[in-house]
Amino acid sequence: MALLGKRRPARQRSGVSGLHKRHAEAQRPAELEADGEAVSIERLAHDGRGVARSAAGKTLFVEGALPGERVEVAVHRTRKRFDEAHVRTLLEPAPERVTPPCAHYGQCGGCDMQHLAVAAQRRHKGSVLTDLLGREGIELAHPVGLLAGQSLGYRRRARLGVKVDAQGDVHLGFRARHASRLVDIQACEVLVPELAALLMPLRAQLSELEAPRLVGHLELIAADSTRVVVVRQLRENPADLQRWREFGQANEVIVARLLGRDEPTLEWLGEPASLGYRLPLGEAELRLGFAPGDFIQVNEEINREMVRTVREWLAPATGQRLLDLFAGIGNFSLPLAADGARVAAVEGNPAMVARLEANARDSAFELEAYQANLNDETAVAALLARLAPDIVVLDPPRDGADAVCRALVERPVPKLVYIACDPATLARDAARLVHGGYGIVQAVVADMFVHTSHLESLLLLEHGAGQPSSQGV
Repeated sequence: MALLGKRRPARQRSGVSGLHKRHAEAQRPAELEADGEAVSIERLAHDGRGVARSAAGKTLFVEGALPGERVEVAVHRTRKRFDEAHVRTLLEPAPERVTPPCAHYGQCGGCDMQHLAVAAQRRHKGSVLTDLLGREGIELAHPVGLLAGQSLGYRRRARLGVKVDAQGDVHLGFRARHASRLVDIQACEVLVPELAALLMPLRAQLSELEAPRLVGHLELIAADSTRVVVVRQLRENPADLQRWREFGQANEVIVARLLGRDEPTLEWLGEPASLGYRLPLGEAELRLGFAPGDFIQVNEEINREMVRTVREWLAPATGQRLLDLFAGIGNFSLPLAADGARVAAVEGNPAMVARLEANARDSAFELEAYQANLNDETAVAALLARLAPDIVVLDPPRDGADAVCRALVERPVPKLVYIACDPATLARDAARLVHGGYGIVQAVVADMFVHTSHLESLLLLEHGAGQPSSQGV
C-alpha cells in the first residue's frame, strides 16, 4: 500500500494485450454489407451524424458526414435496424464543410461538429427543435429564433481528466467521443483565452507531482478577473500540496482542492476566491456569486442574451407575482426582481437556496427563496396554490420538468418561460402544456455550445394563446 497513488516504475511492454482473446471474440461479423460502400448523405440526425441508406436499404448513421456529400463508409457497429459508421473516404464534399479550427478534432469528444460551418450548425439546431416539437404534434408557424455569439474562446468553465498510464506518463485532456479513453490535448479553441493559457503549465505541473495518480480531474473556472483551478485530490500528499501552492503563486491562479474519495471537502490553498459573474441591467450591473460545483452557464455571452430575452418576453409589471423554479443562484430570479416583479425562487438543494439568499442580499433586490422537491407534483401544486403566481420561469436540468408541467396544467398560470438544455425533454413537456391549454408564443435556440450538437432553447407560453407559433428575437 505504500505505493498507492505514487509513480510506479515503467514496465516493459509485452507486445501482447491481455485482452487479445476477448478482442478476437468481439470482432465484427464478416457480413457487413455497407462496409466500404459509397453512399450519399441525405440529412443530419439530431446528434449531428449524417444519415444515409446502404444499397441494401439499411439506415446508416455516419459520423463526420454532411448532407449532400458522397462518402465511402467504414462500419464500426452493427445493430438490427441500423448501422453506425464513419467516413473512410470523402468523395464529394458539401459546400458547408470547413476545416476544423482545432487540431484535436476527430479525437477529442468535446466538439463534434467543427467540420460544419457555424451558420449551418445553427440552422441544424433550429431544425432539431422544430422537428422534435413536430413529433409531439406542435407546429410552429414561423422559423425558430436564434441567440448567437462568438464561435471560439467562449467557454469559461471546463473539467479535464487526468490519467497516469502503465509507463508512468501523465495524460491531461477530455474524453474521446462515446468512450472513456482520455485524449491528450495541447490546446482548446473553445476555452476562454485565460483558461486555454493554463493547459501547458498544468501539464508540466502534473508531470512534476510525486503522486499524480491521486489527482482525479482538474476543473478550470474563469470568473470576473479571477482564474481558479480546482484539483480533485483523492488522498492527501503533503509534498504535492506544496507544489500546488507554488503553482498558484507562479501562474497567478487561485488553487483549491476537493479532498477525499467519497465525500470530498473543498479546501482553498490560500485566500478563498470570490467567484462571481456580472449581468447588465441597463446602466447598472448585477453580480451573482457562486462556488465551485455550483451550476452556471459556461458561455457568458449567450447567458446574457438569454437573460435579456426572458426579461423582454416577460416585462413584468411592478408587483407582479413571479415564480422561478430550478432557480439556481438567481440567474433569472434577480434580474426579474430588478424589473419590479415580486419573485419567489425555488431550488431543490438547500446549499443553493442559501446562495440565492446571499446573492439577493448582496444585490439589494428582494426575493423569497424556498427549498422544495420539484420532481414531486404534490409539492409543486402546493407551491402554486400558496404563491398564486402570474408568471412562472422554468430552467430544469436535462431530465426536464414533468411534475411541474403536470401541476401547471391543473393550475394554469397566464404566462410561463421554459429554458431547456435538452430539446427532447422540452418537446415532451411542451406537448403536455400545449395539450393542457397553453400556446407557444415565442421560441428561440440559444447556441450555448458552438461546434457541438448540444442546444439550449427557450419557449414563451401563454395559457389560452391558441395556435402555437414562434417568433425570432
